[in-house]
Amino acid sequence: MIEVKRKTISPLALAEILGTEDGFELLDVRTPPEYASAHVSGARLVPLSELQVEDFLTRHKRGTPIYVLCQSGARAGKAVEQLERAGCGDCVLVEGGTQGWIDAGLPVHGEDAAGARKVLPIMRQVQIVVGSLAATGAILALAVNPWFAVVPLFLGCGLLFAGITGTCGMALMLARMPWNRLPWNRMSSNQGQDSCSHGCSGE
Repeated sequence: MIEVKRKTISPLALAEILGTEDGFELLDVRTPPEYASAHVSGARLVPLSELQVEDFLTRHKRGTPIYVLCQSGARAGKAVEQLERAGCGDCVLVEGGTQGWIDAGLPVHGEDAAGARKVLPIMRQVQIVVGSLAATGAILALAVNPWFAVVPLFLGCGLLFAGITGTCGMALMLARMPWNRLPWNRMSSNQGQDSCSHGCSGE
């Protein structure tokens, strides 16, 4: 069986395309607060937890590149996988995601947006929750009942599964929490302005 290598692009190469070309889509699959905090100009927000692949592809012009990014690349990889499974061959994964873009010294929008709430990135939230539960389970196992050792064991298995498959159930669950969701109408106008500036809204 021949393995097809996923198409990727570096932030610097993408920045050059954004500044010189039209006819592409830039898809950000992070949560609304993450997007509001900092995003690449022209990026269209469609959270991974709300990505309706068939609906998205009905508005996509075949042959138009879709550059997909998240915070560091993991969620974008899942989005690309879903789109490719549906028959879309136009996806390009942005290496390092938004953080890679920032680390490359490239500009972002929204860091000081009025009314934007400061919300930790999803993976940091996962680390805090898992660490807290694991520590609590270990303390209870030592002080109350050894059976509480099942808690950190379960969490460890969950992290192992996430590392092997690239699917983190905790991250998907946290993405649906109220603090990780912002009213879409509060950001729609800004998204439209960014998207129109590059002609990449795909609609």
